Amino acid sequence: MALTAGIVGLPNVGKSTLFNAITKAGVEAANYPFATIDPNVGVVEVPDKRLNKITELVQPKKTVATTFEFTDIAGIVKGASKGEGLGNKFLSNIRQVDAICQVVRCFEDDNITHVDGRVDPVSDIETINLELILADLETVDKRIAKTAKMAKSKNPEAVAEMDVLTKLKEALEANQLANSVEFTKEQEPIVKSLFLLTRKKMLYVANIGEDEVSDPTANPYLKEVEALAAEQGAQVVPVCASLEEEIALLDDEEKVEFLKDFGLEESGLDRLIQASYSLLGLGTYFTAGVQEVRAWTFKIGMKAPQAAGVIHTDFERGFIRAETMSYDDLVNYGSEHAVKEAGKYRSEGKEYVVQDGDIMLFRFNV
Repeated sequence: MALTAGIVGLPNVGKSTLFNAITKAGVEAANYPFATIDPNVGVVEVPDKRLNKITELVQPKKTVATTFEFTDIAGIVKGASKGEGLGNKFLSNIRQVDAICQVVRCFEDDNITHVDGRVDPVSDIETINLELILADLETVDKRIAKTAKMAKSKNPEAVAEMDVLTKLKEALEANQLANSVEFTKEQEPIVKSLFLLTRKKMLYVANIGEDEVSDPTANPYLKEVEALAAEQGAQVVPVCASLEEEIALLDDEEKVEFLKDFGLEESGLDRLIQASYSLLGLGTYFTAGVQEVRAWTFKIGMKAPQAAGVIHTDFERGFIRAETMSYDDLVNYGSEHAVKEAGKYRSEGKEYVVQDGDIMLFRFNV
């Protein structure tokens, strides 16, 4: 599943520091705008305690986690939709990602320059979203110019498209994101064909101070971001990017101790990865045997043959059945044999909708 989340934000809010922590890739994080010119793509493992438990029960020779992609996109500034800064390039890169993780500065630090000279996360969000809205408005206006003449001649497809475009134009001109507008099932293909930036799933990453990690609710800026996100139906993940960059350099045992010192069970990055994964409607199923226990990413709602195709197209093409047990049943009964003895092992056909946490063995013939 080659889905990716793009990390965006104003310059100097901690995007590249966060990306360093996510990928340990050492992207330049200098204290000036446009330190990151080209997008950087990093692949991370999706943390999943279930994979560790399955490994403990099955004891395979190898364990493989599923992965997720993040793209670090350089800072946007006011006027980006009109080409200010490196706006056109940035907006083009955002267009390539499936979801947007918008990093917002929620910390005070006199040594790190804010592009507007002050810390105001709500204003920062409004600046970014406005540039995305203006870029989308330009896209919609161009499509209207192409479609209007055919709509006047009562072409049914053009009339249907104009209805969608008019609805979008009204929302965007009112500074509303395109994802706030509801469309019918029939209208959705038209909306998708526009590839609008503000139609993408959005997650806000509140970059907080190190002294607030143990209790993020003490940060007044975070509350402001959460209030704005609630209006949009968006999620907020508080993270201290500089601290996460330190954690990323530790081995597993050191990481556990480090987090314990802060009273935490998991890192902010683990929560961010899981939230981004969930944002795109992704789930995980597992394959488990003595040779290998492995996690696989699938789209929630996929049927068994399509989920099998994630492993190999031959699995989907020659699908016969999926021998399946749930993660909970494996844990409850302790082994595959015991699950079968309890009558909880299932044979599922082509119409079976795969569930997050399923442990599957695909039978196929090509």
